[in-house]
Amino acid sequence: MQGKIIKGIGGFYYVHDGRGRVYECKARGIFRSRKIRPLVGDDVEFSVLDEEEALGSVEDILPRKNALVRPAVANIDQAVLVFALKNPSPNFNLLDRFLIMMECQGLPSVLVFNKEDLAGEEKTALCRDIYRAAGYPLLFISVEQGQGIERVRDILRGRTTVLAGPSGVGKSSLLNALTDDRRMETGEVSSRIGRGRHTTRHSELFYLEEGTFLMDTPGFTSLEIFEKEAGQLQECYPEFAPYRESCRFLDCVHVGERECGVKTAVAEGKISAVRYENYRMIYQEIRDAKKY
Repeated sequence: MQGKIIKGIGGFYYVHDGRGRVYECKARGIFRSRKIRPLVGDDVEFSVLDEEEALGSVEDILPRKNALVRPAVANIDQAVLVFALKNPSPNFNLLDRFLIMMECQGLPSVLVFNKEDLAGEEKTALCRDIYRAAGYPLLFISVEQGQGIERVRDILRGRTTVLAGPSGVGKSSLLNALTDDRRMETGEVSSRIGRGRHTTRHSELFYLEEGTFLMDTPGFTSLEIFEKEAGQLQECYPEFAPYRESCRFLDCVHVGERECGVKTAVAEGKISAVRYENYRMIYQEIRDAKKY
C-alpha cells in the first residue's frame, strides 16, 4: 500500500492511507544502514501487519521532490506565513527572514495577516503596501471572526502546505478552523512579553481532504540566514529584479554603491523602504557571519 507519513514520534511513523485511516508503523532497519531517515511528508510504501489494530511497516520511501531542514519535512508544495496585524504587531524583519528561508528552499510563499478585526485600515494598508511590490499573494483574515477562512482553504486545496510564523499569531487557531476540530492546543499571548507561548511541539501533517495536507510548525522568534552568500541575498527580493539593470555595476549589491537602480527605486517609493532596510541589515549580518 502507499501512504504519507503525517507524524513521527519515538521511532513510530503514522502513515495516512489517503482514504481516512492512519497506521502506526515501524521503519525497516535497512533505512538505518542506508543512513536514510523517514520524514514527515514522505510518500511511502508500507505493509499492513494488523488491520484491526492499524499496525504496519514502512517498506520503502518514494522519491522526494524536496526536503526541508527546519522544519524537517518532505514534499512540501508551498508555505503559508502567518503573522498578526496586532497583538502581536508584525515584525517585518522576522517576516522577511521567513521569506528568505522559503526562497532558499525553493518554496512559493503566501502571506496571511490575521486579526484584521483588531487592526485599523492604516495598519492593513501598511502591510499591503510593503509586500505588494514583492509579488507575494496577500490575505487579510480574522480567525476569531471567521473571516477569510474559505479563501485560505482555496489556497491550500490540492497541496501540501507548511504553516509558519511566530507564536501568538493564530496558526494553531487557523488550523483548528480549517479542520473543524480542536486538534491543536492554543496558547494565549503573554501580555508581559507581547508574544505567545510555543504550543506546537512537533511537526505533524493534518489531512484536510483528498490531496490536501497542512502542517503547523513550532513558533519561531528568530531565524539565522546563512545559506546564501551576501551577494546572493538580492535574489530573495523579487521586487529588486526590474531595477537591477539600472545599476552602474553588474556586481552591485545595492548597499554602498552610488549609482544604483534599486536604491533609486526605494527613494521613489517603488520599493518598500521597510523591505530595503531589512535587506541591508540581513546583508550585513551575513557578511559579518562569513568573517568567522
